[in-house]
Amino acid sequence: MHELTLTSEVCKVVAEASKGQRVTAVHLEIGKLSGVYAEAIRFCFELVSAEFPELAGAALHITEPEGRARCRRCEQSFTLHSALEACPCGSFELDWISGRGLIIQAMEVTSCAESAAVRA
Repeated sequence: MHELTLTSEVCKVVAEASKGQRVTAVHLEIGKLSGVYAEAIRFCFELVSAEFPELAGAALHITEPEGRARCRRCEQSFTLHSALEACPCGSFELDWISGRGLIIQAMEVTSCAESAAVRA
């Protein structure tokens, strides 16, 4: 399950970027053509984030943009729902434009001082 490894790396990057601040939410973009299962990432995030003090209890928000491609034969741009899909003209000669990435879009943090004030 490569999603576990991906989730571990996302958590490491976010924890380092937080510089000790408590992370309340992580926003990911997982393209439909990326080969990454968003539901598996959600499951793994609950387990893995608990191992990072900065991420414990953080919410995970995932957007899943459709894939886009441009046909080399007819030059039409269109939405791809699967990596095995052909152009409406029947060609498989495609340049993928979007939908293949896994991107950390944003994280929401609360400073330690704010966390202490909220708990008090």
